[in-house]
Amino acid sequence: MSASSQKQPLLKKITTGLTVGTVVTGSTFFHGPPVLALGLTKLFKKSRKVDETNIQITNSWLTVNNWLIDHVLPNTEWDISVDDNLDLNMQGRYLMTCNHQSWVDTTVNQYFGLTRMPLTRFFTKWELIFIPFVGQAFKILGFPMMKRHSKEQIAKNPELKYRDIEEARKSCELLLSQPFTLLNYLEGTRYTPEKHAQQKSPYKHLLKPKAGGLALALNILGKDVDALVDMTIIYPNGAPGYGEFWLGDVPKIAVNLRKIDIPEWVHGGDYEDDLEYRDRFQKWVDDLWAEKDQLIEKMKQNIASAE
Repeated sequence: MSASSQKQPLLKKITTGLTVGTVVTGSTFFHGPPVLALGLTKLFKKSRKVDETNIQITNSWLTVNNWLIDHVLPNTEWDISVDDNLDLNMQGRYLMTCNHQSWVDTTVNQYFGLTRMPLTRFFTKWELIFIPFVGQAFKILGFPMMKRHSKEQIAKNPELKYRDIEEARKSCELLLSQPFTLLNYLEGTRYTPEKHAQQKSPYKHLLKPKAGGLALALNILGKDVDALVDMTIIYPNGAPGYGEFWLGDVPKIAVNLRKIDIPEWVHGGDYEDDLEYRDRFQKWVDDLWAEKDQLIEKMKQNIASAE
């Protein structure tokens, strides 16, 4: 192999990185300040028009990212399947669950959902608010932001537990005035083999699911939700880093979306204080996760047999 052909992949990677970095930085500085400025006006007066304008700006922001994926990363192959009984539209109200392996998961969700579903918000860590522009945009756009307290901290101050729940409740209630997609990564953290072994997870491809966030969302939004959507993401070549994705180093991404039926007993329960309901809800989520684990295995087998 000649020296020039050896250097070509590196040169292409550098070119891709410079293109992506320049466009993303420019887009962030172009879209971020208007979102923040309009958000500040809500301190003085709530306005549905401001909310709608901010969503339009954010969708424009995401459109730039999707353009980069389609035109700068054209070698990434997408395999997206949607169950026939799942009817998605831009005016819907959806709760969504998803497995979590990488920061790329959220980009995958936004890539799929931009023209098919309302703007996706997700439960996120409070610490992300300190990321310039992006963190503040999360707050302004109504992302439920949760502070994570240790068992020791809650033991010393039990109010911390209910304070976080109340903040998340307020964020969820604000979504009811508009179409929405609310995403919950039930595993609560990104999957790694080390975490899987440490947990002694009963699933082959997943960490144990945490049901509290979904229970809260269903308690507040359940009767007004058009569908509970389960998204499953597969990276056949292994979970990529965020930089790897934007440098074009992810050959293929497979995505499946299915509709999950919500049992009638789920509505109106008290997950925090009713132990019987809590155990039943957790069992329901565990069963959904077992189905998802089997789905991942089947998707992996189909991909392997097609190669």
